[in-house]
Amino acid sequence: MIAEHSHDHEKGEAAHAHDPGRGGHAGHDHTAGANERSLKIALALTCAFLVVELAGGFIAHSLALLSDAAHMFTDTAALAIALMAIRIAKRPADSKRTFGYHRFEILAAAFNAMLLLAVAVYILWEAYLRLKSPPEIGSNLMLVIAIVGLVVNLLSMKVLRSGQEESLNVKGAYLEVWADMIGSIGVILGAVVIKFTGWTWVDSAVAILIGLWVVPRTVTLLKSSINILLEGVPEDVDMERLKAMLLSIPGVKSLHDLHVWSVTSGKSTLTVHLVVDAEANAEQAILPEVRQRLADSFGIHHITVQCELTPCEQAGNEADHFQAADRAGEAHDGQQAAQGGLL
Repeated sequence: MIAEHSHDHEKGEAAHAHDPGRGGHAGHDHTAGANERSLKIALALTCAFLVVELAGGFIAHSLALLSDAAHMFTDTAALAIALMAIRIAKRPADSKRTFGYHRFEILAAAFNAMLLLAVAVYILWEAYLRLKSPPEIGSNLMLVIAIVGLVVNLLSMKVLRSGQEESLNVKGAYLEVWADMIGSIGVILGAVVIKFTGWTWVDSAVAILIGLWVVPRTVTLLKSSINILLEGVPEDVDMERLKAMLLSIPGVKSLHDLHVWSVTSGKSTLTVHLVVDAEANAEQAILPEVRQRLADSFGIHHITVQCELTPCEQAGNEADHFQAADRAGEAHDGQQAAQGGLL
């Protein structure tokens, strides 16, 4: 339900609009429930295989297998943290946390990214040391375990795929499993090469490739998480296009104090002050149009809009006050005409 009210300010009439979203909470709860089930399945699969791969890595003396097991361990931790984050995020908002606990999912995603980065750095260092003195590798056991690991990773990816587009938290867990899948393929190829050539250094080379493959994607996830934690503009929102869209609404003269941020993945929020024509009906004409355009063009449903007849003190200097281009041009032309008349 959309709540609207209007009242008077010192600068003139002002109207506020707040749109909590179209069934936002119900939709979010449904998505969270589906993500929770997917994470439980993936966590059970990953935990079961972790023990097998870790034991096999030590028995076969394979760093590639152990590096894959290390990634599998971070998968287990990532999935467990992601699952806990979803449960905590379902807690209702209270007087101290008015946005609820949704941000906890982003903290979990950032932690997972840092954990994976640390493991990747360790594997790269260990691989470098082993290249100097390659140990004897049990390629047959290495191959069998890697094939089983690939199957487990593919199953986990299948159950997590749908949720990773909607939740940065689930995306972090999905990337962990995805990296492990790439690692399993690398271990399989390495085991085959070692089996038929005896080149044991390939084991360390595969471990290095796994680390180099994972790092850039982990950095991307970390940057996305930090952007949300710093309340940066969502990556899918073009601020210049958004400003132009708001200024193109009939009756809007200028805007200021525009802020767009995300509480968590897919949950963007916007606040803005709009300076409107005195003749315009903000409640019935401008505000509904703002809500509709923001929802259709940017997927933003949680908004707070304040309409004013003249800019309030929060407008700041000229750099913070965005005027509609056509009205600014008309004003400039009017000033030139007036000056010409005086001459």
